[in-house]
Amino acid sequence: MSNDLFNELEGRVVSLMNVVAELKLENVRLKEENVRLCAERAGFKSRIDSILKKLEGV
Repeated sequence: MSNDLFNELEGRVVSLMNVVAELKLENVRLKEENVRLCAERAGFKSRIDSILKKLEGV
């Protein structure tokens, strides 16, 4: 009986470790996407500022 409990506990721990590893990979992916989106936002902001400056001269 005790051995079954340890086996179940071990299975749960392994499962949780797999979930943690997947979450770490997802975190890395999301950080990379955030960097990309920030750069894209900066590009849009620059383009919009340029257009607004041209409109001020009209």
